[in-house]
Amino acid sequence: MLLELAQWLSAEFRAFAVFNYITLRAVLACLTALAISLIAGPIVIRKLTAYKIGQAIREDGPQTHLAKAGTPTMGGALVLIAILITTLLWADLENRFVWVVLMVTFGFGAIGWVDDYRKVVYRNPKGLSAGAKFFWSSLIGLVAAVYLAFAVSVPSNQQILELFMAWMRSGFEMNLPPKADLIVPFFKNVAYPLGVFGFIGLSYFVIVGTSHAVNLTDGLDGLAIMPAVMVGSALGIFAYVVGNSVHSKYLLFPFIPGSGELLVFCAALAGAGLGFLWFNAYPAEVFMGDVGALSLGAALGTVAVITRQEIVLFIMGGVFVAETLSVMVQVTYFKYTKRKYGKGRRILRMAPLHHHFEETGWKETQVVVRFWIITMMLVLFGLSTLKLR
Repeated sequence: MLLELAQWLSAEFRAFAVFNYITLRAVLACLTALAISLIAGPIVIRKLTAYKIGQAIREDGPQTHLAKAGTPTMGGALVLIAILITTLLWADLENRFVWVVLMVTFGFGAIGWVDDYRKVVYRNPKGLSAGAKFFWSSLIGLVAAVYLAFAVSVPSNQQILELFMAWMRSGFEMNLPPKADLIVPFFKNVAYPLGVFGFIGLSYFVIVGTSHAVNLTDGLDGLAIMPAVMVGSALGIFAYVVGNSVHSKYLLFPFIPGSGELLVFCAALAGAGLGFLWFNAYPAEVFMGDVGALSLGAALGTVAVITRQEIVLFIMGGVFVAETLSVMVQVTYFKYTKRKYGKGRRILRMAPLHHHFEETGWKETQVVVRFWIITMMLVLFGLSTLKLR
């Protein structure tokens, strides 16, 4: 919106041409989203408190968390509002990738909203059923994956349709261009062709998996939002490189026209997340809820797919991965031992992983900050793949 205004004004006043630079708009987007979050935060918290939208605490969770019952939740809506307004203000609204990421983000946000609403209104800590949540998230993730399978290969929507029709005429055997291959970090010329079905399957797994991984991580004050900010910021750098013909060629990345505009979105995500952290830091005045966790995770996964950095996302989001694996291993082992011995056994004291460390004696703030430090190191390691190839 403001970009179009600046481009119109630049015809008379050349100074406005500076807004054509993605890097400047990204900085302004981060500051704008941060300001919106900080200004709107107290208003949103008061509204949530007035409507008695308080968090229901799991009875089987750590006993120390019972004191948090009633803390306003669904604060992730604040993050989404800041991201939406900021992106509409500073991003190029003719960019197809911007709209794809926004639609996926708010689609998953809608799922989280329904889940949180049921938790709050019906006082049910389980919220939306696992089956319903999986169905709707799978539907959105699959639609996005199908579109992106062709969108990353060609520079316009018209060519997407042409490529899709060519794929159908080939009997679904046509391969995608090399820029759609799975990039292996730290190697200059190692990339694996996925094919259309392989690309769709991987993209679906990344989008839906990252969404639920962030949701599982969101169990302590500030634990999920800061890693999301750091990973999102790093993915913004990858988006800028992949979307620039000069930088991508120099660093041996595929050039994907239009993907650089996602730097503005990622900057908005970072600013909105930092603003939310102001109120979510221990002791939290508001919780993010599924509306925030599911949407932010889906946004990270979608950006990673567009920039072809799925493996790098796996590295940088190591905390999210560890949290998810801890739940999978705990549940699998419990069911196995219950079937074999008649009584379920546990590997961890409690899952997800952050609760295990709480049960071993770590304070909540220690768990959160230490997970932040780990994420920071993993993000730096992931960024090193830009040059170490």
